[in-house]
Amino acid sequence: VVGPSEFDQMLLKFSAHASQRVKERNIAMDAPMLSKLHQAMDRADAKGLEEALVLTPDAAFIVNVKNRTVVTALDRGSMTGNVFTNIDGAVVV
Repeated sequence: VVGPSEFDQMLLKFSAHASQRVKERNIAMDAPMLSKLHQAMDRADAKGLEEALVLTPDAAFIVNVKNRTVVTALDRGSMTGNVFTNIDGAVVV
């Protein structure tokens, strides 16, 4: 399993806030999940998005596409009732 800190040196970065949320909410950040996030950012970038919501079956992530940075993360249980603001698009993976 590749953790967010290890992946920082690869294709994505995790803000301190996002890293904390991943840990607190026990969001599995294995290689397939990190690959999905990377691909979602590529798709968002191709559409010209700047701040995107990436929805997976188990979690949601707000990402800064230009900086390739995960800004925050929510587990499935934390998504219910939330309103996502300051995004200009969403990618469902």
